[in-house]
Amino acid sequence: MTFPKLEIPEGVLDIAQKLEAAGFEAWCVGGNLRDALLQIPHSDYDIATSATPDQVQKLFPRTIEVGIKYGTVGVLDRSRVLHEVTTFRRDVATDGRHAVVAFGASLEEDLSRRDFTINALAYHPLRGEWKDPFNGAADIESHVVRAVGNPADRFREDYLRILRAIRFAARFDFSIDPATWEAARAAAAGLQQLSAERVRDEWFKSLRTARSITQLVLLWIHVGAASAWIRELEGVAGFDNAFSDPPVDGRDPVVLTTLLCRDPVAVLRRLKAANAEIARAAAMLKGPEEPRGLDERSVRRWLAVVGAAADDLALLWRLRHGGDPPWTAIAAEIRRRGDPLTRGDLAITGGDLQALGITGPRLGETLAALLERVLDDPSVNTPESLLTLARNLP
Repeated sequence: MTFPKLEIPEGVLDIAQKLEAAGFEAWCVGGNLRDALLQIPHSDYDIATSATPDQVQKLFPRTIEVGIKYGTVGVLDRSRVLHEVTTFRRDVATDGRHAVVAFGASLEEDLSRRDFTINALAYHPLRGEWKDPFNGAADIESHVVRAVGNPADRFREDYLRILRAIRFAARFDFSIDPATWEAARAAAAGLQQLSAERVRDEWFKSLRTARSITQLVLLWIHVGAASAWIRELEGVAGFDNAFSDPPVDGRDPVVLTTLLCRDPVAVLRRLKAANAEIARAAAMLKGPEEPRGLDERSVRRWLAVVGAAADDLALLWRLRHGGDPPWTAIAAEIRRRGDPLTRGDLAITGGDLQALGITGPRLGETLAALLERVLDDPSVNTPESLLTLARNLP
């Protein structure tokens, strides 16, 4: 592979120039170099430096302690854009979840502690010089995910790297180097040591970025990650033929988890998802999945029953059937007109009914009955019509 000269953002150049002028090394590192070689759009470059966090903070007037414990300082450039500047470091101790790091390492030592060769690249933003001590560019060209050095050691340092290997393979349609794959399978039991939050974030990222959800799920199952964290993925018959992959932009991990898992609510609870995300999955399971018919009355009643879950259920249908639901246009027209769908949409309130002498449990029953009439015929949703109906209800 021929290494290109990269267009580095002005803010990154300014930070690198100031570090170098003060006698420190400054290199661009991280996944954006990989993405640049793959010609994938990317936003910014992280900087690795020989300066310690204290020295970085003294050198730049506007900084934020992004991850000072691990050597990372956020530096604000003149446009107030935040750039991460991290000190060269080496691992002193690891437990499969966290690492204790020491500063004073060289660039080569810093790159050697990274997970995969495709992420162990460095680029000097001022000289246009590349460093690739582990042949990451060749692996990018060959479409291979390969651990840096001994793969068993890399996974023992942080078991999350097993899931990261899968994410990169599914995102870029890469294969996983056989030795790296076997080491990942051998280390899969260590995944249980990870926090639910880290696993959830990796699962969600993978769902958002995978070129093929089928490939992603199969890798999770075959490496042993599903057994450790998402047992509900296993035995989902025919999932690989039962849905079509949505575009990467706009992927919704809650909807996809609901699609792929037998009990998505249990999965999301185990992964410590937000309460709102768990509630969305529960609402999709409750359904109903689609209207009873394609007439306006049926679609309107379905929208009223499923409420906020309507869009999620429509996306589920789209994934399963490979096209827009047949009620899409009807639902859009109902929403455009603003047809009443809830008690709050009624043209009268409980107070109006109380003025008629309707109180207690009868009040709620009357509002429910009026909503039923309005769902059948939105034209009766006027104060006069509803009050007349309320007076005549049995």
